[in-house]
Amino acid sequence: MLKIMLIVMGVITLVSVVALVVVMKFMGNDEPKEPSVDEIVASSFDVPEIMTNLMDGSFIKIAFKIQTDSEKAKEEAEKRDFQIKNIIIEELSEMTAEQFKGKQGKLLLEKKLRERINELMQEGKVEKIYITSFILQ
Repeated sequence: MLKIMLIVMGVITLVSVVALVVVMKFMGNDEPKEPSVDEIVASSFDVPEIMTNLMDGSFIKIAFKIQTDSEKAKEEAEKRDFQIKNIIIEELSEMTAEQFKGKQGKLLLEKKLRERINELMQEGKVEKIYITSFILQ
């Protein structure tokens, strides 16, 4: 009777260890992986330089690269380029040259643009906005 009980406990332990290994191997990779640079480029598009005046009378010349979450979203954003440029000009017209000193103003602009553009998008969303050119006068 003791031998049967030890064999049953051994089998239960072995099955439990195998089940744990299987669960850890197949279910443990729920972390979202970062896209590769090729995937970023494939789902990104350029907004050419825009020159406009700021609220305080200063001028800014700025260009962006907009990264979307898919190629369908990229295509939609490219079709909406006139709306995106309008949003950029509206947001810039509410800012002053002082806000662009340091990186906080630039990060704030990127965040505002991402939020406003995402309100337009239907086929995906904007993941990140990069400032690729920046001249302030």
